[in-house]
Formats: sequence, C-alpha cells, structure tokens
Amino acid sequence: MDWLKIGSAILLVMMLFYLWPRASHMLKNSPKGSSKDWMGAIIPIALVIAFVFLLVMAV
Repeated sequence: MDWLKIGSAILLVMMLFYLWPRASHMLKNSPKGSSKDWMGAIIPIALVIAFVFLLVMAV
C-alpha cells in the first residue's frame, strides 16, 4: 500500500467526521414529504426508466 492510498483514506475519514454532525442535523430538521411530493418524484423517474428500457429494446 503506497502513501497516496493511505493519505486518501485518512482524508476520507476526516471528511466523514466533518460531515456527520451536519448530516444528522439535516435529517432531524428536514421537512417531511407528502404523497403529492413523492408522486412528483416518482413519475419522472418512471419515465426515465421507461425511456432507457425502450432504448435497450431498440438495440
């Protein structure tokens, strides 16, 4: 294992320690989505999946 991999691993762990309190705060204080919000997210995702499926079947 070279020093670049060790340094990258150390920086990754330091970043996780830095971001963990902020992420937990955001999860506790974020607004909850309603069913209308979820449908607004699911419909475009379903359309993208259908389009990709159509492209795969065309090949």
